[in-house]
Amino acid sequence: MNDKSVNLFIYGSLRDPSIFESVCGYSFSLKPSGSKPENVLYAELAMLSGHRRVSPDNVYFYAIPDSTAKVEGFVVYDVPPSAMQVIDKYEGRLYDRETVNVHTANGITQAQAYLASPKSMRQRFGDRFHVNLIHELWLRKRIEKFFHRHTRPGEVSMDADIERRARRELLGTTERDLVISHLGHDAVSDYFLEHELNRPCPSFKHLHGNQQAEPYFENYLALLIKQSLLNHFESMIYGRFRFELDRFCPNQRYYTRHLSLLIALRIINSNHSSVDLILQRGLETMPAGSSFDLIDYVKYAVAAAENAFDPRVVQANLQIIRNNFQPGLVPLGTEVELSNVGHRAIHNSTANQDPLFDGFRYFGDFALDILGWKLGSYIDDHSVTNAKNCRGFLELAPGRLNTLGEISKPSTADPWVLNQIIREITSFFPINPHSLHLSFQLRRSQIGRQNVLPLSFVKCLFVLGGGTETTRSGKLWISRLFNDEIERSKYGEELVFARTSKRKPHLSSDLYENKDTKKPVFIHQYKFIRLEKRANYEPLIMALKGLQIAMNPADYLTTDQLAASRRLRNEYEELKEWAANPTPIARTTKGRFLDAIYDGLMHEAHNRPYHKRHYIDWALGAVDLQIRLFNQRIEKGEPQRPPFPIQKPI
Repeated sequence: MNDKSVNLFIYGSLRDPSIFESVCGYSFSLKPSGSKPENVLYAELAMLSGHRRVSPDNVYFYAIPDSTAKVEGFVVYDVPPSAMQVIDKYEGRLYDRETVNVHTANGITQAQAYLASPKSMRQRFGDRFHVNLIHELWLRKRIEKFFHRHTRPGEVSMDADIERRARRELLGTTERDLVISHLGHDAVSDYFLEHELNRPCPSFKHLHGNQQAEPYFENYLALLIKQSLLNHFESMIYGRFRFELDRFCPNQRYYTRHLSLLIALRIINSNHSSVDLILQRGLETMPAGSSFDLIDYVKYAVAAAENAFDPRVVQANLQIIRNNFQPGLVPLGTEVELSNVGHRAIHNSTANQDPLFDGFRYFGDFALDILGWKLGSYIDDHSVTNAKNCRGFLELAPGRLNTLGEISKPSTADPWVLNQIIREITSFFPINPHSLHLSFQLRRSQIGRQNVLPLSFVKCLFVLGGGTETTRSGKLWISRLFNDEIERSKYGEELVFARTSKRKPHLSSDLYENKDTKKPVFIHQYKFIRLEKRANYEPLIMALKGLQIAMNPADYLTTDQLAASRRLRNEYEELKEWAANPTPIARTTKGRFLDAIYDGLMHEAHNRPYHKRHYIDWALGAVDLQIRLFNQRIEKGEPQRPPFPIQKPI
C-alpha cells in the first residue's frame, strides 16, 4: 500500500484544496485537464454509505459507523505514497485508515479513508461522541441558568423549579429560535440571550369580563393543560433518550423532535382516562374565571407530567418504532387540518360558529400558538395575513419553523412514522378531523421537468384519499371535490389538488443567516386528502411516493393550466361529473396505476429499491384492495371498509 498511489476519500477539512495542498504539497481539481500542473490531482464528488460525519469538538470531523447514514465528500485519485505518509501524520491517532467503497457518478470506486475508531472516540469524548450535541447542550444550559436567575432567584424548592420549567415552556418559540441561531453562528452573546428571553409571561387576564370569550374558557383551559402535558412529556423524552432517538434520525435536515413527539402523543392517547382525570382535577382546583393565570395551568401540567413519566413506557414505544421502522430516501412532511364545523370554518358567520372553541378565535390569547410550536400549530383562515383572533382551521405541521409555512423541515423519511404521527395528532385533539396534506421533497433532477398526471390516475388517487362518502339519500360521491374545499375561484377557477412550492430549512432574517445556510428545497404537496381518524394512510403515502419518482407530477390544476389547455378544461369537467356520480375504476387503469407506483418504488435508490420487497408488495396490495372495494361498493352497493384496513407486516 505504501509503494504505489492510492485513491483517497476526504470528508473533513481536507476538502478545501488549499488545506490539502498545505498538508501534502498537492492540490486537487474537480475538472480534469490535460494541461494541469503536476502537483494538481483529479478528484470527483463521492459518497460513503454506512457512516455518519460528526464533530463533537466542533473542530475536527469524524466518520463513525452508522448503517442508516451516509457521508458526502471527494475522492482524490492517484495520491502519491509520499503525500499519503504526510497525511497519515496529519490525521493522527484518532483515525483508522481503512479501505472503503465509495459511490461516484461513474460507479463504485475503491479508496482509502480515515475513519474514526469508536473506542478512541468514547475515550476522548465520552458516551455522547455519536451526536454533535456539545454546543447545543451548552446553549440550553445557559438558557436554564437564565430562568434560575430571573424566576424566584435563589429559591431552592420543588415549586420554584416547576415554575421555572413552566416559564420556559411559555417561551418555547424563543428558545427554538435561539438554538437555530446558535447552530448557524456557533455563538449567541449573553446580551442577546438576555434580551430575547427577558420577556413578560403571556397572560389571558385581558379576557376576563369578555362575554364573547367566557363561554369557551373551560374548553381552552383543558386544551392548554393537555398541550402543556404533551410538551413536558416530549421534553423529558427528548432529553433522556436523545441517544436512541438520534440513532433513528441522524440527519439534521429532518425535524429532530418528530419521534419524541410521536412517543409523547402515544403515551397520552393510550392513557386517555388518566389524562381526563388530570384535566378534570385541574379545572376543579383552578376553575375558569378565577384569579389563576396561564403560568398556573402550565405549572400544574408540568407537575403532573413529572409525576406520571415512566421511562419503561418510553422504552416500550422505542421498541415498537424499532420493529416497524421503514425509512426511505424521500423526505416527507404533513399538515393536518382540524375543525368542528368542517369546510365552513373559514366562513365568518354566526351560523357556522364552533360550539367548543369559536373557530379558535382565542387560540393566541391562551398562548397555544407558543405552546404548540413543536407540532407547528397555527390557525389557518385561508388568507395571506392570518391576523390575530381570526377564525379558521387548526392546522398542525410538525417541522414548520414559522407560521407562514415556507420555513420548515421534513418530518421524516419513513411512511410508517408519518402515518403514526398523523393518527396520533388526530386522536390527541378533541376536534373533528377535516383534511390532510402530504408533502414530498423533489430531487434536483425533477425540478422544472414535471408532467401533468393522467386523469385516470387522479381518479384513482381520489378513490384512495378523496373522502368517498354516502349521502343520506344513498348517493355516493367524492366529498373533497365539493363545498369549495379544493375548488377555488378567487383568481379564476382552479383545482387545488397538488402544488409545488419552495421551502427553506432555516430562518431567513439577517440575524440567522450565514454562508453555510442551505439553498431552498422544492416540495410537491398533495392537498386532496380527506382526514379520517381510523384511516391508515401508509399505503397512500407509499403510492404517492412511487408516483412522485416514476412520473414527477406537476401542479394540478392551476388557473393558467386551465386557461391554456382545452384538454385540461374538458378533463376537469369530466372529473367533477365523475366525483358527483362515480363509476368503477377500469381494470386496465388500475393496472397502469399500480405499475407506475411499483416502477417508482423500485427506482427510489438510484435505479434500485430502497424499501424491502415485501414492504413494497404489501403497499401495492393495500392500494389494490382499496380500489377493488370502491368498485364493489358501486357495483353491488355493499358498504366500504375504512381506508386501508389491513395491517403492515413487521
